[in-house]
Amino acid sequence: MSPRPNPLPRSYVWLSYGLQGPLMLLLTAVCASTALLVSVVDKNGRMQHRIAHFWGRNFVRLSFSRLKIEGAENFHKFPVAVYASNHTSYMDTPVIFGSLPFQFRILAKKDLWQWPMIGWYLGRSGQMPIDLANPHATLSSLGGAVKALRAGMPLFVFPEGGRTSTGALRPFLPGAAYLAIRAQVPLVPIALSGVFDVLPIHTKHFYPSKLTVHVGEPIETKGMTVRQNGELTERLRGAIEEMLEEREDATTETPVTAI
Repeated sequence: MSPRPNPLPRSYVWLSYGLQGPLMLLLTAVCASTALLVSVVDKNGRMQHRIAHFWGRNFVRLSFSRLKIEGAENFHKFPVAVYASNHTSYMDTPVIFGSLPFQFRILAKKDLWQWPMIGWYLGRSGQMPIDLANPHATLSSLGGAVKALRAGMPLFVFPEGGRTSTGALRPFLPGAAYLAIRAQVPLVPIALSGVFDVLPIHTKHFYPSKLTVHVGEPIETKGMTVRQNGELTERLRGAIEEMLEEREDATTETPVTAI
């Protein structure tokens, strides 16, 4: 599959409006409603996670993209960890929910909680909103996230704090490293490739792409203190940047023919 063309051919615009968009809305509505219903009896959240996993996988399929997971064995090296990835697109969320094979909580911008259906699911399933504009609310959210980690629940974070406008990696906020150090759990870097081409920021139309979720080696935090927060943040960003560069080199060496 080739990089996203600019301008996008009209056929992809029509496909997005006429087929993909309506089907994605229907899928989201059905899955969110089902998750809300089962949450009444699903006290441990397992059924809700399965529904979210189903939603993520099929959302990606409706974008006509192919999803590949590399380094999946790193998902199982520790029962509890903080997972962190680059943030390239609104498609990152279904890709993550469709990739992580276990129940987790996501720490995300509170704006998502305002979305119909998606916000309902996020709130009911115990996901954690964070308000970056309010320091007191941010500290409260981080405190709740540390408690969840210590209780045995894995956590996922986008350390850039928002989507990239160019596809390039942005500076990292220290939250992911802080959580890992405070809970004394590993920090696992994840590099998302190809997702930016599917739905870049400020666009409404989908373009099929080859998506790769590259799960890196966990970074141990035992014995680290919050004074090493900046150091750990740089290690995390460096690990993700290295995986992205490896993916870019592999794509350059082995061109993929557009379908």
